[in-house]
Amino acid sequence: MQAGVSPNTIYSYRDTFSLLLRFCSDERNLAPEKICIKTLDRELISTYMEWIELGRGCSISTRNQRLAAIHAFFRYLQIEAPECIHQCQQVLSVPYKKAPKAFVNYLTLEAVKTILAKPDNSSFSGRRDLVLLCLMYDSGARVQEIADLLVCDVRLQEPATVKLTGKGNKCRIVPIMSQTAKLLKVYVEERKLMSPALQMHPFFYNRMNSKLTRAGISYILEKYVVAARESNPGIIPDVITPHCIRHSKAMHLLQSNVNLIYIRDLLGHVDIKTTEVYARADAAAKRKALEDADPNVSAGKIPSWNRDENLLSWLKSLGK
Repeated sequence: MQAGVSPNTIYSYRDTFSLLLRFCSDERNLAPEKICIKTLDRELISTYMEWIELGRGCSISTRNQRLAAIHAFFRYLQIEAPECIHQCQQVLSVPYKKAPKAFVNYLTLEAVKTILAKPDNSSFSGRRDLVLLCLMYDSGARVQEIADLLVCDVRLQEPATVKLTGKGNKCRIVPIMSQTAKLLKVYVEERKLMSPALQMHPFFYNRMNSKLTRAGISYILEKYVVAARESNPGIIPDVITPHCIRHSKAMHLLQSNVNLIYIRDLLGHVDIKTTEVYARADAAAKRKALEDADPNVSAGKIPSWNRDENLLSWLKSLGK
């Protein structure tokens, strides 16, 4: 509550220490009730990190995420228990591992259109799924931001916007396109969500009237990805996640020459360096930039060095 972190961060910290207790029990024969602060020294934490990566087969990113939770605890502990400050510093010196740069997996505009064409507009759930997928793409939202969306967060009057609550409970207002706004308006009217009593109701919900979970949204997306892959396998990647829809929106904005600052604000990134990953991933933009820098350096137009008389004279002079 004091730090203001999101529930997902709390769950991650909980899982880290739950796994730590299991490690101590299974690998060190230490019952949870016998563990004290002094037990959690640098050697044990380092071995725990190796166990996560090698014993459980987790990625380096997951290993670093668990270590971040351990570090957060020991930073807190060295303030609350100064007598443990040396041990805390020893644990805080356990280094993170350098993880390979993540590949930005995104869809082409044609692939997005193919997936959005798959929900059945004649069914109640199909219309909800279409609105869900359209809003995910149009807003570039994280999957948890869509799951947490409330009726009061959606503004359908011009200009239409949605309020997304992201990491660290930070909110941002994202404009949405007119076509998406029309779909949202029909959805709200059909579901009778205009009532003031339903302003705090989840915007997307299941048959139990509960908000959709991240797993539920992933299931919905996967259903239409499979259908799209069957009809047009050449344009749909093998692995598609809800975050891939977010990546796709960012890449399409970048390819439309939208400024990175605007893309950063839309996605809710704190640092522009996070957004720059899309610029580095856009091979087509890199190729165009090189061709624009020297229009003669392109396929079939590479200048021939052996026809440059000045260069040839200079090369011959080197042997004299």
